[in-house]
Amino acid sequence: MKKIVLATNNKNKLKEYQQILKDYEIMTLEDIHFYNEIEETGDTFLENALIKAKTIHHYLKKIDKEYIVVSEDSGLCVDSLNGAPGVYSARYSGMHGEDQKNRDKLRRELKGKKKEASFTCTIVVYYPNGEYQSFVGKTEGKIMEEELGKKDFGYDCIFYSKELQKTFGEAREEEKNKVSHRGRAIQKMKKSLCME
Repeated sequence: MKKIVLATNNKNKLKEYQQILKDYEIMTLEDIHFYNEIEETGDTFLENALIKAKTIHHYLKKIDKEYIVVSEDSGLCVDSLNGAPGVYSARYSGMHGEDQKNRDKLRRELKGKKKEASFTCTIVVYYPNGEYQSFVGKTEGKIMEEELGKKDFGYDCIFYSKELQKTFGEAREEEKNKVSHRGRAIQKMKKSLCME
């Protein structure tokens, strides 16, 4: 089975990749014993994905391993907030990964404003020779005031998918993967790549 390193330890993201890339053994940062914090200082999803990919690529060279690195950055973009929270989605309230606080802040900022939003995911595939490709997935919806469904992953319980006619929090994993920003970017990557 072909191996790739996914530049994350996020179990939700790992699960989504594993469900779509069934022909690959997907290793996390923990599996390659990388425990440093990678600072995401980019202004775009592509810049942040590249920062992560290059960091892991250089680390693998140091430990004499040659694996393809897959990294991503993704976020929620709200039209009436000029694209915010965008690259700051995971730390919108100030602290990284405070999902409930992030959702609360977003709903406060959207009072009296239009709720149209989209999720965007940019995936970078970084090869051992230093070349890379990028793939973008997007899904449209709107922000709900009420939290519906599972509340354990980001903005899913307040993001109402136009295609599914329900929030991502209410959707089954297979349903979400078909229309999600990450699912779409992974499918593009899968079609375009022959990961040798």
